[in-house]
Amino acid sequence: MKKGKAGICLLSVLLLCVSCGLPAEEPESLEAILKRSEKETVSVTTEKDTAATEAPVTETLETEAPVEETWDKETADSAEQGYAYRSISPEAQIVYQEVLNCILSHDTKITVSTTDQAILDAAYEAVRADYGGLFWVENYVYTTYTVDGEVTKLEFAPNYSMDQEERMVMQRSIDASVEQMLSGCSPTASDYEKMKYVFETLIRNVGYDLNAPENQNIISAFVYRSTVCQGYACATQYLLQQLGIESTVIKGIADNDHHAWNLVKLDGEYYYTDTTWGNAAFTGDVEIGADFINYDYLNVTTEEIERTHQSDVCFDLPNCVASEDNYFVKEGLYFQDWDPDGVGELISRAWFSDRIPISVKFASHQLTEQAFQYFITEKHIADYCPGITGFQYLDDLTQNVMTISF
Repeated sequence: MKKGKAGICLLSVLLLCVSCGLPAEEPESLEAILKRSEKETVSVTTEKDTAATEAPVTETLETEAPVEETWDKETADSAEQGYAYRSISPEAQIVYQEVLNCILSHDTKITVSTTDQAILDAAYEAVRADYGGLFWVENYVYTTYTVDGEVTKLEFAPNYSMDQEERMVMQRSIDASVEQMLSGCSPTASDYEKMKYVFETLIRNVGYDLNAPENQNIISAFVYRSTVCQGYACATQYLLQQLGIESTVIKGIADNDHHAWNLVKLDGEYYYTDTTWGNAAFTGDVEIGADFINYDYLNVTTEEIERTHQSDVCFDLPNCVASEDNYFVKEGLYFQDWDPDGVGELISRAWFSDRIPISVKFASHQLTEQAFQYFITEKHIADYCPGITGFQYLDDLTQNVMTISF
């Protein structure tokens, strides 16, 4: 993923600047994420006549009604809070509850209260979007029962990657890892602080690795501490859920490859966050520093995320327009007007303190290019960093962010 232009500047008497492009990323292969949604259809046609068959089918469907009565209230309340759940049709919501109850109970199969495969597909996808922690489910099989070419019953059967005992053992390992990861987050922290904490904690503790085991679920992130985009998105959703923050896993395409990121609700407003793209090992920003965290996609708007990401989900997504909890706005690193001294002061603080990378976001391409021309090309960075002899830079014109590392 090449989001911008990176380079190294060596300041001599002439203050000459030499830049080089970021290395091209290795395309992320997500065959498993596609496999996750694969479904095997088995059509069973009875030899009985329609009149004789319809009665038993109706009776079978009636026996499924108690599923709603045995639906755990805590689970139901949680489901009602999920964005994907709220965004599908009422009929799909009922199937969503049946599917989720089946998975949580580790049942082998259930008859769902629809005969429409598309509704079952939508319900299952919404469950996976709202619940990133379902690590023991790989995909599912559905079975259709037909009479004279008409579907009379639809069965849902999850494909589990482990039995219930193995699941419980794995859950304990995950719980211990999650407790350790969240130990530094105060329960009284603001929504923004919780989101930033989860974002930074996952990036600092979980490496990006195409060969990571179990990389399509949270096991990779919490147990093996190595994952890919699907694992990051599910882990982000899972940690935020523990902190009381609503989050949804969004799948789609980014840079012409399959990808996953998150929709999050902070202080009553929706934003998009891409934890994977915050990792320098994925973005190719390692020349800025191995520990560098890229905040370009921490709490962005719909307009900003759609410059690089195209969603592919079965439910409608909100038009995210809020910016109050955007990283750069919240941290005072956002400029709507040309203010060289304001930008220079931020660079100077970074230079005189820990000399950590400093990223600044601008309201337009024009301002970004103007800042790059002033500080990099014309070398005015030396006006704010006395004694500087060299630095590295990254300019992300897609998100209008300029980053300088010493």
